[in-house]
Amino acid sequence: MRRKSPVFILVLMLMLLLAACSESSGTGGKNTEAADGEIDIVWYPNESGSDMKSSRDEIGALITDATGQEVKHHLTTDYAIAIETLVNNNAELAFMGAQGYIEANNRNEAIKPLVVPTGSSGTLDDAVYYSWLAVNKDDQEDFKEAGEFSLDKIAEKKMSFVSNSSTSGFKVPSSGIISHFSDENLAETDLMEGGPLFSQVLFGNSHQGSAVNLLNGNADVAAFCDTCVENYVEIVEGEPNRPGSVYRVKDDAAEPFNTVTGKEFILISVTPVLNAPFVGNMDLLGEEGFKKLQDYFSADEVANNEKIFVPEDSGESALFFKTGDERFAPVEDKWFDPIRELSK
Repeated sequence: MRRKSPVFILVLMLMLLLAACSESSGTGGKNTEAADGEIDIVWYPNESGSDMKSSRDEIGALITDATGQEVKHHLTTDYAIAIETLVNNNAELAFMGAQGYIEANNRNEAIKPLVVPTGSSGTLDDAVYYSWLAVNKDDQEDFKEAGEFSLDKIAEKKMSFVSNSSTSGFKVPSSGIISHFSDENLAETDLMEGGPLFSQVLFGNSHQGSAVNLLNGNADVAAFCDTCVENYVEIVEGEPNRPGSVYRVKDDAAEPFNTVTGKEFILISVTPVLNAPFVGNMDLLGEEGFKKLQDYFSADEVANNEKIFVPEDSGESALFFKTGDERFAPVEDKWFDPIRELSK
């Protein structure tokens, strides 16, 4: 046999080395070229529907204006997928609840909060939304004791949560339920399946899905939040975000509520929750890129953009609405400590 020349062997080794490097870059997260040319933002299932497309597109345009880079939207059907995408360095940005951010930050310290939408005051003082426990209006008497709603009555019922990574669709309501049934020595895991408290436990994988679980009769009680269903429902009795208030699904409601139009539900418990943040992956954005986005999101120009903060009376579906002086504001990690405390 002819002996291979040293040059041939050197070329072969170089080819093998390049192939190995190429394979490595494909499994460890975004490669350098993709990171330089495109910014990926991942969305929870709640914001991945077609009715939220205009809001997603406008947020994408905002990111492009701030960075000069094109934006790719990662739409998901599962909270865990959204969190994994961010943690594994496959996205620079995400819009997620406080609990999802905490889980992501615990697994990847490079995940940091960028901004949160403020309350109507334009500050973080009222930057809250609301976690609801709701039942079908016609079944409300089954959840009352001496004429008042009582959490005692949810025992042995079919319960729907959103996801165990949802702040307002699991973490906050489960904490309240565990506190109420303190004599039962329940843990969070006890609320994830039928047995210790509920006859059956369902997960809707989105706030919309959890609400539909209630309205189509698959669940007796459901946890979901006000902001994630406000585009589909209207209040018909009482005041917004108050126990005893009744909401009705609009006749022209988009999916998945198009199958339960006209159905009514009543709130039996309401709890304020810290607003959801936009978060960034510092390893992919870098400090300069992170700060550039934070400053731009927080600018007056964005606060006054009616395609991002849509006027409340517009009748349009949107991710954020303008009722007063709402805007995006920078926030630090410690702002989310009250949610962390729920796990201790």
